[in-house]
Amino acid sequence: MTAASATYTVEAYNLSQASENKIHDDTVAQKLGFTGGLVPGVEVFAYMTHPVVAKWGRAWLERGQMQARFLKPLYDGRMAEVSADPGDARDTLALTLESDAVRCASGTASLPAPSTPPALAAYPATLPPTQRPPADDESLAVGRYLATKPAPLTPERHLHYLRDVRERHPIYADEGLAHPGLLLRLCNSLLVENVVLAPWIHTASTVQNFALARVGDDLSARGKVVRNYEHKGHRIVELDAVVIANGQSILAHVHHTAIYQLRHLANA
Repeated sequence: MTAASATYTVEAYNLSQASENKIHDDTVAQKLGFTGGLVPGVEVFAYMTHPVVAKWGRAWLERGQMQARFLKPLYDGRMAEVSADPGDARDTLALTLESDAVRCASGTASLPAPSTPPALAAYPATLPPTQRPPADDESLAVGRYLATKPAPLTPERHLHYLRDVRERHPIYADEGLAHPGLLLRLCNSLLVENVVLAPWIHTASTVQNFALARVGDDLSARGKVVRNYEHKGHRIVELDAVVIANGQSILAHVHHTAIYQLRHLANA
C-alpha cells in the first residue's frame, strides 16, 4: 500500500527585495520579463524542506539528502504548496512546489545511512577579495577557490530567518537549530562575496547534510568552481561547496548551480 503524500502551504516572502541582486527587485525583474522580483531559490528550498523535516526530524538535519531544481519564478505574497510524495519508497520523498497552478520547483529528499563528509583540507580557507572583480569566465574560472567570511548565527539572525520563511516546525526554535535554507544561503554568498554580479538566478542545489548547526556557531562556506559554461544563451556556474561551523566541522556538502549572466544581459 502506497503511503499518503503530505502537503504544506506557505505564503511566499521575498526577503531579498533590497539585496544587491536586482533580480529580486520588482522594477528590474519586470524589465527582464518577469511579473515581479523573484523569491530567492534558497527560500524556495527552505519551503520544500518543511514536509521533509516533518517526516524525519533531526535525523534528516543530521544526515539527510535533498536535491531541488527551480523551474519557474515564485513571487512575493503568492501561496506556495509543497507536495511530498513517498510513492512506494520508505526512505525517499518526491517533492514539488506549485504556485497559481504552476510548478515552480521539483526535487527529491532521502534519509541515507550516515556517511563521512569530504576532507576539509580540500577546501582552502581563502578570504574574499577586497575589490571584487566582475563575474566572468576569468573570475569564475574552473578550479578557482571561493570562501565567505565567517559570521555568527546569533539568536536574532536565527529567529528573523524563521520568521521570514514562515517556518512553523518547532524544532528550530525549540532546539536552537539552524534552518537548512539559512545554511544554503551561504552558498549564494560564495558568489556574492567574491564577484560583482548583474541580476542572477540560483537554479538548483543538491545538499548532503552531515551535522547540525546551532545558534552561536560561526558559519561560513568554502568551495570551488567546477563548471562554467553557456546554455541557451545564459552563462552558468556550478560550485562544489561545503558549509562549515566554527572553521572546522563540515555541516553540509552542496552542489550549487546558478545563472550568473542572463541571456537578456549578455549583449547589454
